Amino acid sequence: MKVLIVDDEKPARDRLARMVERLPEYQVVGHASNGNEAIQLAESSDADIVLMDIRMPGLDGIQAARHLSGLEHPPAVIFTTAYADHALDAFETHAVDYLMKPVKQDRLQQALEAAKKLTRAQVEQNSEVLSSIEQRRHICARVRGNLVLVNIEDIYYFRADQKYVTVRHKEGELLIEDALKSLETEFADQFVRIHRNALIQLKYVSGMVVHNDGQHVSIKEIDDTLEVSRRHLAAIRKIIKNL
Repeated sequence: MKVLIVDDEKPARDRLARMVERLPEYQVVGHASNGNEAIQLAESSDADIVLMDIRMPGLDGIQAARHLSGLEHPPAVIFTTAYADHALDAFETHAVDYLMKPVKQDRLQQALEAAKKLTRAQVEQNSEVLSSIEQRRHICARVRGNLVLVNIEDIYYFRADQKYVTVRHKEGELLIEDALKSLETEFADQFVRIHRNALIQLKYVSGMVVHNDGQHVSIKEIDDTLEVSRRHLAAIRKIIKNL
């Protein structure tokens, strides 16, 4: 079984690697110091199991695990942490294992054995549990074969087009397969629907402009405008009035 170790502290990664290497059925295939690296390495190494620290700067372990669940063959994730915070009860209840630091050899072996026995359906179920625990802070998409992360704070709008959703952000655009309705529900505190096919981030709403096809919202920092449907016009006007 291939194991990826993720921790922002090198001594912790090295210690876990030595412990895994004592177990003949497991092979360490990579080290990552943050969630972004973990996502890239998990895919390129085809890891079966990821030992993931929860608290890391940038993309933390919970967020990284959520994005790992989007891989074609998601790995089983075992969290490692020095903090017995409230989320751990949820992980334990839903069979997402975790290890308290300092990790003990027998406990590590027990967790790895349990992860090895997880079926694909169980791994996917655990991913659904993660989704219900915390709102994403990044959107993950595949661009030319690579996984790219975009901070939610840098996204101007989501716009649906047939089976894909365009994500317009500060560095350009990318396509995702999330349903616009699910994005609206998840990010209801940041984005507002202005049309059946578009959500805009509230902090980037600039004003209203009139085009031949109707009323449009102008967007801070970029020249794009988005059509506002009659159904949502009153609500958007109220938002702009309060800017």
